[in-house]
Amino acid sequence: MDIQATNIPRVDDSGPDVAGLELPPDAGVQHCLKLLVDAGLRPTRQRMALGRLLFLRGHRHVTAESLFEEAMATSVYLSLATVYNTLNQFTEAGLLRRIAADGIKSFFDTDTSVHPHFYLEGEDMLVDVAEGLAFTRIPEALPGHEIARLDVIVHLRRKRAP
Repeated sequence: MDIQATNIPRVDDSGPDVAGLELPPDAGVQHCLKLLVDAGLRPTRQRMALGRLLFLRGHRHVTAESLFEEAMATSVYLSLATVYNTLNQFTEAGLLRRIAADGIKSFFDTDTSVHPHFYLEGEDMLVDVAEGLAFTRIPEALPGHEIARLDVIVHLRRKRAP
């Protein structure tokens, strides 16, 4: 069964409407709609608006603040709290991967596969490590536990001039 853009509910009881969001029945809207439905999420106006920003521009790393600014710049007006909540919902549904690069700020990665990152200190950027990283051995999980995921973040900083 094809999912049509007309399946987007007109009444959204999960929060205020997103001003400035028009949803033409194009391939991008259909892709976002399918992602949300397949992940078990209701395609609210807020989720569709942020989904289009996140999932139609290739793999990327965003923070809640950077996505909020991007939404505002494209005339999608919503609160920063809505952005945080939606990013958390997308992460719980498996659409994003949260990466806490510096222990304070979280990045959200649209590539949910296991892959290492560079964190550029002072520039507040997260970048995928281009070449593969191989582990010859990882530690055994504690008794009664299993390894859920492995995050590798290499912190970089600019060299100081001599």
